[in-house]
Amino acid sequence: PRSVAGIRIPCGEVTRAAATLAREASSETLFNHVMRSYLFGCALFDRRGVPYDRELAFLSAVLHDLGLVEAYRTPDERFELDGADAAQRFLKARHVPDDRIAVVWDAIALHTDAAIAARKRPEIAMVAVGSGADFSGNGLDRIPSGTLDDILGAFPRKGFKQDAVDTMLSLCRTKPMSVLMHPFAEVGRRHLPGFPVPTVEDLVLAAPFAE
Repeated sequence: PRSVAGIRIPCGEVTRAAATLAREASSETLFNHVMRSYLFGCALFDRRGVPYDRELAFLSAVLHDLGLVEAYRTPDERFELDGADAAQRFLKARHVPDDRIAVVWDAIALHTDAAIAARKRPEIAMVAVGSGADFSGNGLDRIPSGTLDDILGAFPRKGFKQDAVDTMLSLCRTKPMSVLMHPFAEVGRRHLPGFPVPTVEDLVLAAPFAE
């Protein structure tokens, strides 16, 4: 759609290509999540009257979970960095200016750390806020019910909760050290017997100092 709940979806050449990439690379469940992330972020920031670059916000949101897709996973990096690097390659190939690519990279790399992202420019903060609203419901009480219904109608959840847990477990199984000191490690410890990733306490107590 060109707009959802009165929120415009950019339709330039690069944004269309980014949406196509995300749609073709992702499952329907994951693609709908990244679209809801954009729309929730816009809804929350628009209500506060915060100005932002809509194209950058869309590119950052629609590409933010590429690191969860098998084709873009590296053996060791955190999924946020895999996604940021994949988005950077995609945008460079389309001759997007480096300063704009840097915003998208930061938005994707920081989107699971809302406290840090919130201190950055709006397009970076919006991905953390929008994806966080879809992931945990944080902030949904500030979105009018009609807007929320329109967004969920356009991009339904399609079992997102269990899909998210399954994806986290997949990362924990296949590249466990990528979740070292990452919130996904909690999921691995709960569900995977013998999960090898140490806690922060384990790390500090194992430091090679005589005290």
